[in-house]
Amino acid sequence: MGGAELLSAAPFRQKGTHNQGDVTVIVGMQWGDEGKGRVVDMLARDANIVARFGGGDNAGHTLVVEGRKLALRIVPSGVLVPGVEMLIGSGTVVSLPSLIEEFEKLQGLGVDLSRIKISDRAHVVFPYHILADRAGEQARGGGAIGTTGRGIGPAYVDKVGRAGITFGDLRQPTALADKLRFNLRSRAAGLSSAGTLPSEEDLIAQTLGFAERLTPHIVDGVAYVHAALAAGKRILAEGAQATMLDIGFGTYPFVTSSHTIAGAVTIGLGIGPKTVGRVIGIAKAYCSRVGAGPFPSELHDELGEQLRRDGGEYGTVTGRPRRCGWFDAVVGRYAVQVNGLDSVILTKLDVLSGLDRIGVVTEYRLRGREAGVSALGDPGLEVKTEWFEGWKTDLGAARSLADLPTQARRYVEALEKMLGAPVDGASVGAERAQFAAASS
Repeated sequence: MGGAELLSAAPFRQKGTHNQGDVTVIVGMQWGDEGKGRVVDMLARDANIVARFGGGDNAGHTLVVEGRKLALRIVPSGVLVPGVEMLIGSGTVVSLPSLIEEFEKLQGLGVDLSRIKISDRAHVVFPYHILADRAGEQARGGGAIGTTGRGIGPAYVDKVGRAGITFGDLRQPTALADKLRFNLRSRAAGLSSAGTLPSEEDLIAQTLGFAERLTPHIVDGVAYVHAALAAGKRILAEGAQATMLDIGFGTYPFVTSSHTIAGAVTIGLGIGPKTVGRVIGIAKAYCSRVGAGPFPSELHDELGEQLRRDGGEYGTVTGRPRRCGWFDAVVGRYAVQVNGLDSVILTKLDVLSGLDRIGVVTEYRLRGREAGVSALGDPGLEVKTEWFEGWKTDLGAARSLADLPTQARRYVEALEKMLGAPVDGASVGAERAQFAAASS
């Protein structure tokens, strides 16, 4: 069963007079790197538009299609599906050089770039944001958060502080130049320890050059989305990072600088909650995390190294090795709650093949009492682990969950029961086609 069949088993709602179209939201359930990109690529075949609603080029989404590997950081992951339009939404913050680089890579693959739109309300990441990111990490010393260093947090700070520059501003050269001069002058002294800023005129000239190339892609993001909904088009909304990295509901302060849960789609695209018809959570069949912060199921032994090696657990953006551990059902249940998940898709189930037994963290305990994710980071936190029999069979040829060996089926069924949400299927290899779907 492929992506279109999976969606048709639980189609986009049709809502009569308010909106004839609908939105399906894809969000990560753990600490990111769950494989959202390959799921979006799979499901995009049943959509008209794929829209990113948050984050920046700190999000790395990797696709493998017919042996061809493509790492995307800004453009939505459905871009390899012909005829589907892409929207970089209002809630994103975007580095212009990174976006141009991605455009050139896609153009080299024969992708029609006219299908890619950028909301005029999306914000721009500038070199001074990158230096501010580095300076902040340096100042924290041993308490560094472990950001990607790409300026995402400072760009969101400028957005909230009303000093940000939007893609709409790129169409107004004189006003844009004035804003850039002000921003550079107001923060130059405080960033000297982190590196050298470009001169005012160099940055203005570079930005205007980028603007000339990108202006044909800039649209009124709100009008674009609502015109699509009114026309009955289907929108697949792609989240970045994941639930436990949400600025308000994650493992604060070891989080990203934006809201990453499903509710963020409303402010990231400018739509009301009634337009959302379905929310799908993506969870790896084990867990991983990049950077600092609590991770109670982490494995510090050879098993953790094996998961990292077999799963290729290195950051798409930074190349940093990811911390690896068992599936955390406490985190999973929390993700089901805060996102209002309708269903779950598991990824990298094949990575667990060959293990004698597989662990799942089923409960947190703090000072003798059961605890939830709010206890993460407490040094007294203890975890309860339940064990499942492993399997030796290669899963790559499975195309339904019924095709899996008995032990793998039992593991998936156990996770489904623990999460309290149906599992729509599981990826069983890196290729787009290697997906074992639930029986319809």
